[in-house]
Amino acid sequence: MLSPPRRWIRDQSPGSVTSCVRRGLCSRRHSLWILLILLVVCIAIQTFVARQARNDKLTGLPHLRFTVNKQHLFPTVQNAWESIQSLTAKRDVKSPQTDRTADVHQQNEGYRKQLDYILSKHVDNLAIDSQTKARKVSAGKPLLPKHGASLGLQVPLALNSTRKSLIPNPPSLLKAHINSVPTKETCHPKSHIVFLKTHKTASSTILNILYRYGESRNLTFALPLNKHSQLFYPFSFASHFVEGVSSRSLREFHIMCNHMRFRKYEVAKVMPRDTFYFSILRNPVAMMESIFIYYRSIPAFHKTHSLDNFLDNSWKNYNSSVTNNHYAHNILAFDFGFDNNVAPGADDLEERTSMAIAAIERDFHLILISEYFDESMILLKHALCWSLEDVVSFKLNSRSEKSRHPLLPETAEKIKRWNALDWRIYLHFNTSFWLKVDSLVGQEQMKREVSQLRELQTKLANSCLKDGGAVDPSKIKDVGLKPFQYGAAVIQGYNLNPDLDTQTKIKCQRLITPELQYTDRLYTQQFPELAAKHKQETKGVSPRRQRSDRTGMIGRAWARDAHYRQMMRRKFSNLKNQKALTSALLPHTDANNNTSMP
Repeated sequence: MLSPPRRWIRDQSPGSVTSCVRRGLCSRRHSLWILLILLVVCIAIQTFVARQARNDKLTGLPHLRFTVNKQHLFPTVQNAWESIQSLTAKRDVKSPQTDRTADVHQQNEGYRKQLDYILSKHVDNLAIDSQTKARKVSAGKPLLPKHGASLGLQVPLALNSTRKSLIPNPPSLLKAHINSVPTKETCHPKSHIVFLKTHKTASSTILNILYRYGESRNLTFALPLNKHSQLFYPFSFASHFVEGVSSRSLREFHIMCNHMRFRKYEVAKVMPRDTFYFSILRNPVAMMESIFIYYRSIPAFHKTHSLDNFLDNSWKNYNSSVTNNHYAHNILAFDFGFDNNVAPGADDLEERTSMAIAAIERDFHLILISEYFDESMILLKHALCWSLEDVVSFKLNSRSEKSRHPLLPETAEKIKRWNALDWRIYLHFNTSFWLKVDSLVGQEQMKREVSQLRELQTKLANSCLKDGGAVDPSKIKDVGLKPFQYGAAVIQGYNLNPDLDTQTKIKCQRLITPELQYTDRLYTQQFPELAAKHKQETKGVSPRRQRSDRTGMIGRAWARDAHYRQMMRRKFSNLKNQKALTSALLPHTDANNNTSMP
């Protein structure tokens, strides 16, 4: 039997049935379902629009969504943008709409203005990027990004006077960006640390700080193999350069801080995952003057009469394939592991700069600035959750004033052009340094803690030092505390007060122990059997190139190095050439450079 609806359709004429189907209203039940679906869709659309409008009103950022080529943006800006979004999202989750106050809206408006400031700087840089590449380099002016001029860094030797012009209003929003620095509630002292020790940047003083911290807490150092003073610099770092790695005599390393040419994936083979990475930069202008004096004997400088003479004929005097010439050109980039041989007017200079900055931002949690050493130590204290006593220091490996030479403005501009890659890297991290200060410490607290640090240093100097400060090497009484002398530089040292008690003397002596002597002592403490073996092997071997003003420790270091090389030459006597021998001495390295300098 047919159901009632079907019987009704059968009884109707074909024309009436077709008309009913076309109208889609064959039954009231069908009409109600259609109307219900339309109502649900309308409610969903209205809810979505209302929620989007509310979110835009709360964040205050409805019109800042645009697409930018990320290769031209510095990582700091990208991270700031992500931090703003995450911060706003967290506020939406924690606080319902009914509980929001005017203060929240005001704070969001502040975030928007601060983000506008950062983005505007770097978006402007996108517009001038192509113009910068198209312009020719003038004779006396380096090719610099336009935003560099606005940072107030055109006179690099007077950076103290330009600090405020660096960032008119450092955005506090970057607090969310410093994920590597814990808050006070979760702050625990860090003991897994890698410090990339750069050249002529006050890095020897920082190394002393790390040595003292680790020694007082019985931490393990990643020291150079075979009692070398450096991690086989200038060769790119390899994990087997560290004593105890190949033999697996040590399971954990806490601190790595000796000179190396940085290579992250090799360092990560030695250090734990939670390691804190940091380094320090110095103004390339002042640094170049120091390097020219200290490394006066390298081939690039040897035949030049002055720094200006070298800069005027730089490409004639500089040969990148000659051993140790890397000290003369973009030494900061070289130490960080990048190719330092880039011409000032190279078409890819900006691209290589951006890539270098991005890599450093990715691999390092903190970059300090030598010109603001005290501020850097306070920032480091907060980043590592250390105390003020942990970062106090005396200047080590510092030149006397009589070996310093003031530079003319024209010379400074030449240095900026010659070391164009270093100069751009320095500009970027000088800026980011003050953003970190503002977000992590704050200007007022920074002033207070710097004052406290200097008071502590003065107190220690009065207590520890006989003369109250540094003296020339000829006046140092204890030859074991005499710093290494090299080139035309006169490296100062210290004398201890004679009437110190035993505990105070140990503390003060650690503060003034030079780098080579301290490294030698830590190696002996950490590897007593290997140290005794090295001492026995090098006994009676005459030191090479020994000078009258060198300490006995330096002579022994050279003797160990000479004996080690002689032993390896005998072992590989069947090798056909010196290049193969160098590869055998230092595996997985570039055999073009086989001489290490301090």
